[in-house]
Amino acid sequence: MNEKRELQRSESFAAAALLALSGGLLDAYTYLCRGGVFANAQTGNMVLLAIRAAEGKWQEAGRYLIPILAFAAGVMVAETVKRLHRSAGAFHWRHTVLGLEIVLLAAAACAPLGTWDSVVNVAVSFVCALQVEAFRKVHGHAFASTMCTGNLRSGTEALYRCVSEQAPGSLRTAGCYFAVIACFLCGAALGGLLLPVLGQWTVLVAAAEQAAVFVWMWIR
Repeated sequence: MNEKRELQRSESFAAAALLALSGGLLDAYTYLCRGGVFANAQTGNMVLLAIRAAEGKWQEAGRYLIPILAFAAGVMVAETVKRLHRSAGAFHWRHTVLGLEIVLLAAAACAPLGTWDSVVNVAVSFVCALQVEAFRKVHGHAFASTMCTGNLRSGTEALYRCVSEQAPGSLRTAGCYFAVIACFLCGAALGGLLLPVLGQWTVLVAAAEQAAVFVWMWIR
């Protein structure tokens, strides 16, 4: 029963909204504060990697390769944590993942701007991979908390079904997806507003949002 309750809370809209806020803020943080790198969705980094490689700018290409590899490593670590986890009362394997994310973001906040940017981007890419791998559903529907393309597709598809098939349930599904996208955008906007004030420490806001999810899943 405990594990079932934890799984349900991990798929709640409250958890998805907080994680999407965190995801949007992290993307704004790495792009605006840590050298113009997208740490969440790796498609942009792959495109930039290919362009720089085609131009023969291998050093710049490597700058985009590192977060891609860090993201892949994060997925593998999340799956390893899930596989090795042993039930410990109210704590779920996702708690371990969130704890690791919070520690890494706290460390990233302490890293000086400039020379440590590449290290921070690796850490944030790793964190985003942990998050997107561990939290994959909201109300039973597949979603991503660190990127929007898949959510936009799924939300639009559900909206189309609502209109074409007169299915009220599809409208609720579409609303859920679009609300998650709105939370992601609010997180990115919040990051942009806080960066001039908090600078490198802005990332702690994302850590606080993840801590809120940790507590939400833990409360019985």
